[in-house]
Amino acid sequence: MRIVIIGGSGLIGTKVAERLRSQGHDVLQASPSTGINSVTGEGLAEALAGAEVVVDVSNSPSFETNAVLAFFERSTTNLLEAERDAGVRHHVALSIVGIERSPDNGYFRAKLVQEGLIKNGGIPYTIVRSTQFLEFLGGIADSSVVDGTIRVSPGAFQPIAADDVANFVAEAASARPLKGSFDIAGPQKKPMSDILSHYLAAVGDARKVVADPTAKYFGGVVDDESLVPLGPAKLGQLDFDTWFAKRG
Repeated sequence: MRIVIIGGSGLIGTKVAERLRSQGHDVLQASPSTGINSVTGEGLAEALAGAEVVVDVSNSPSFETNAVLAFFERSTTNLLEAERDAGVRHHVALSIVGIERSPDNGYFRAKLVQEGLIKNGGIPYTIVRSTQFLEFLGGIADSSVVDGTIRVSPGAFQPIAADDVANFVAEAASARPLKGSFDIAGPQKKPMSDILSHYLAAVGDARKVVADPTAKYFGGVVDDESLVPLGPAKLGQLDFDTWFAKRG
């Protein structure tokens, strides 16, 4: 199959492309750096010509609330229109577990809008909802510093390795449209504060982690149901220690 990956030069897009090519698919990694921009529409028609599947793993360059909403609205609207014109038969999108349970998180609200556009866009679809990536633990720690101390929620957290995410997304792209969504998560569920402490110890970072139930995660308070699957989910193979040992 000819498969176009929007956001194809990013962390997940690059890994998905590798997996799909190894299966014999004709893969185009599309991104603004290759002259294909889903926000402006530049190059979309040419990129999607002859494509059977489009995988959207793109992300907003800004996490500011209005900017991220505008990104997903424009990008997804343009993409779906170009897919209809090109006769694309399957739209696969990467989203986030629990976005409907954190209304104070502006990024999550934007992803909900994206999901709504996809569901009403007229293209058969599959939405892969993922928990946070293990690769972003350092960024989470840095964004949670208050007076030199990392304050994060003790709420349940179940991060997943990017390699496992790519496996699930590639699997979805190779399959028939689900016309729905499914959740993916890492194999270990622990308090966010414990996972951050373990990560900092592993990288030799001496900063202290404080478990604070009032600490916000990108604008929203986290409890045991906010960021983890509440029903059936596909679990990745890489636990924290295995992932950490493999990372380059």
